[in-house]
Amino acid sequence: MAETGLRVGVVGAGSWGTALAQAVARAGHRAMILSRRDDVVEDINRHHRNHSYLGNRVLLDGVSATRDPVEMGQCELIILAVPAQATRTTLTTLVREFDAPLVLTAKGFEASSLELQSEVVGQCAPGADCVVLSGPSFAVDVAKGSPTAVTLASDDAGALELATRALASASFRPYGSDDMVGVQVAGALKNVYALAAGAVEGAGLGLSARSALIARAMAELARVIAALGGQPATVNSLAGMGDLVLSCTSEQSRNYRFGLELGRGKQPDDIRNMGIGLAEGVFTAPAAWQLARNYQVDAPLIEAVNLVLMGRIQIQAVVDMLMTRPLKQEG
Repeated sequence: MAETGLRVGVVGAGSWGTALAQAVARAGHRAMILSRRDDVVEDINRHHRNHSYLGNRVLLDGVSATRDPVEMGQCELIILAVPAQATRTTLTTLVREFDAPLVLTAKGFEASSLELQSEVVGQCAPGADCVVLSGPSFAVDVAKGSPTAVTLASDDAGALELATRALASASFRPYGSDDMVGVQVAGALKNVYALAAGAVEGAGLGLSARSALIARAMAELARVIAALGGQPATVNSLAGMGDLVLSCTSEQSRNYRFGLELGRGKQPDDIRNMGIGLAEGVFTAPAAWQLARNYQVDAPLIEAVNLVLMGRIQIQAVVDMLMTRPLKQEG
């Protein structure tokens, strides 16, 4: 490892945090993963694996792990790789340990406050320079070095340059953006739309229906982005269309798999017990629906997902509801 390499802290030792640590090491830097679990720390440091989350995938030499939050204070950049609903608690615990720029990777609104992840950071770590990472990327692909392109968005040019340098390699390509709001909204809502796409597939409604849903989701997403102060054009970016299409078509997406089971008639509580893993869209959907109503945005797909999650309507009834909406120009 070159002595000039960056020291990057990764908070969160799940599959995504470990995969991003791999990306950092592949870019020629050192990645220190903060984990709460002794067995995970030992597995990473002794065996160069995180078997609990990435199986037998061998980790690069630049990846190590610790249970000591103080070690994050030695890092020049911090990547926060915890679920969206855990961001506030995690930052409240760690904020005294570092003052480096922060890369946010969670995709979702905070359910209790309806706030974006950057807004949560603004309250927990005022003045922190933030970068948002989003785009079409599965942990397993990033971990093994498959070609991946993502969006990095920030209001701070220095923080954006630092995050880009920490992650960019021949297999991991970040593209910069100044639309932090739009990128975060796109990342949050693609999980909601993936639930819907999975439900359409699970109900056996056909690929034409799923494709139409994805196209209408893009139009709805652009409306929500604009209402919340983002740039509607972001819907056409990696963080928008790129991530939406991936999440709405692949069973690697936990949200899509959750939606598949909804479409097959299973109840949300039963699906949670199936071992699919965390589907962020389940938490994001109610927050997104409330935001759409607060901002008076026409969002029938978000509304439909919520009705299904609450058990108030079946998938076929949702389709009938959407197909009989007033005829209008596309847009």
